[in-house]
Amino acid sequence: MPRSLLLCLALCSLPVAAVGCGSDGSTSPVIPDELGRCADFDELRQVYWGDTHIHTNLSFDANMQGTRTSPEDAYAFTQGEPIPLQPYDEEGNPTRMAQIDRPLDFVMLSDHAEFLGTLAVCNDPNSPGYDSRQCVDYRAAQEFDADPGEVAVVFIDINGHTAAGPENAHYPALCGPGDAFCLEAGTDVWAEVVNSAEAVYDRSDSCQFTSFPGYEWSAGPQTKNLHRNVMFKNENVTVLPYNYFDEPYVEGLWARLQEECIDAGTGCDTLTIPHNSNLSEGIYFENRMGNGEPFTAEYVAARNAMEPVIEIYQHKGVSECLPGETISDELCGFEIIPFSNLATTNLEVISPPDPRGFLRAAYGDGMKLEESLGTNPFQYGITAATDTHTSAPGFVAEDDFKGHGGAGQPNRYLPPPEGFPDIEYLSPGGLTAVWAEENAREAIFSAFRRKETFGTSGPRMLVRMFGGWDYPSDLCSAEDLASQGYAGGVPMGGNLSPQPGSSAPMFVVSAKQDAMGVPLQRIQIVKGWLEGDEYQVHVYEAAGDPNNGASVDLATCAPQGEGFGDLCGVWQDPDFDPTERAYYYARVMENPTCRWTTHQCVEKSYDCENPSRDIDMDCCDPSAGLNVAWCESIDCTDPDRLPPADARCCVPRVEPAIQERAWTSPIWYKPPG
Repeated sequence: MPRSLLLCLALCSLPVAAVGCGSDGSTSPVIPDELGRCADFDELRQVYWGDTHIHTNLSFDANMQGTRTSPEDAYAFTQGEPIPLQPYDEEGNPTRMAQIDRPLDFVMLSDHAEFLGTLAVCNDPNSPGYDSRQCVDYRAAQEFDADPGEVAVVFIDINGHTAAGPENAHYPALCGPGDAFCLEAGTDVWAEVVNSAEAVYDRSDSCQFTSFPGYEWSAGPQTKNLHRNVMFKNENVTVLPYNYFDEPYVEGLWARLQEECIDAGTGCDTLTIPHNSNLSEGIYFENRMGNGEPFTAEYVAARNAMEPVIEIYQHKGVSECLPGETISDELCGFEIIPFSNLATTNLEVISPPDPRGFLRAAYGDGMKLEESLGTNPFQYGITAATDTHTSAPGFVAEDDFKGHGGAGQPNRYLPPPEGFPDIEYLSPGGLTAVWAEENAREAIFSAFRRKETFGTSGPRMLVRMFGGWDYPSDLCSAEDLASQGYAGGVPMGGNLSPQPGSSAPMFVVSAKQDAMGVPLQRIQIVKGWLEGDEYQVHVYEAAGDPNNGASVDLATCAPQGEGFGDLCGVWQDPDFDPTERAYYYARVMENPTCRWTTHQCVEKSYDCENPSRDIDMDCCDPSAGLNVAWCESIDCTDPDRLPPADARCCVPRVEPAIQERAWTSPIWYKPPG
């Protein structure tokens, strides 16, 4: 079937709520959300929590790792319903369950677009590609007793297409002539994705939950991560979820989204969210386009417009900064994974990440490019997410981590380390918070657009930041802090107005601890600026006490010491030069707590002085009732023989304690002219 005809048919297969299809193939837009429809509306805005990076059984990698839960299950999970997790037993029953501690306010599922049609073809006996060699191999890999080595071969054979260079990117052979099998099936799945998001969106005035249609564009040339999550404002979407095989260069993706969504007159709006620049081997922020040519003014303008925010933290590590780069900042060492690309991560091959793939470096390069091209392509606001591959949005609790990558599946292509539900270097990921008038698509999407967002490593600490030129020094004690903040300046993500007179900019940052978390320790303001051609960074203490003596008992994970329930500071830049470009963002730190690996070692009661006891013996004792994957590694005829997990609890490869944190979107300053 010709691709043009497929696209026409696909358009009319989209949800009725999204577009109206006439007999001539024409479309008519629907009216999008209007701001102010919710009963709980606040013009000074309120905080909402969400996750915009979630994979279900529709993603090929999650599917191959044993995930059987659907988009509907993911939405149920966000609202507090328990969902099953792999591994499944021989009868197909799950051996684990997961449940979030608090519902989320908004969610965007982001299944990999490249293989939506592939999975549909291979699972539909009526599809003409069902009996292809790759589909036969895929289904064999789903069997309970499939050999992990053979599963790995099948995974690489199909998923490896995303690692091809852009000039060689193409659909798998199972998609048939002209990729027609996968294109046709993929459009049907995409329509289902949009319908699923529409079905759970609360359009009543109570506005309890907001969903956004979306997907992941998964470019990974030579396994260097260039992925983006594509977020649509509402049910008006493009005909196809354009993926790496359709558009192998990100500028092609943006152009397609601009033409077929933003400029289409259908009420469609969209943006892309970059993530895991830490796994790009430094190419995420290269100053060249897909064709190898240097950036043009048109390119940087498109990037600035299409990518207002970036994901600073998720399951596969943090992308803020590397220790020792630009400045000596010991807090850059938080959750840095020792891998440089997607392949080294999956294979656990230690390979130091490239410092050019971190956001602090990009912020400096962006200001330099702005001087020459007129626009900063890297003027990103901040978000965070989980990147869960188990349909578990917002599942960030360190003390209940069950893995985000299909842990424990018997036929998973790479089994996790013995004793832990995921690779130790990985983490539960984080959450995005937005400041919006109400919990509805129009308000939340607009918050992403204007970058009034912040990301956290998991806790729901409440952070607010404003920047201006003449705030009162006692603003922290004002009941109308937000009102004065907006009136006298800009919120996080904004651009400072031109300097009036000779004053230096002032910033107010307010933070409240997570009601279910530990106290706060301090607020820092990170400033970056261009001093001539030299990029400089400095970290200032703005509130709290970095030497408060707080700690955590690693034997019990009980927090120790005092902290702050609320912190607030009004800070003025003591080193301001009005001729220098600059940015400012806040970093809010909690007191130390146990990392998830330490929680699990404590829960298993490993005694490093007598490591053969406790959990080892419980595994060998039927009355203990244990039914966990690590018991399979215990030799009950020789219980003194330690499995590797015991050694990792006693000699951990990762930091046993962490300081959870929040990062605000920066506020930017540009010199006159």
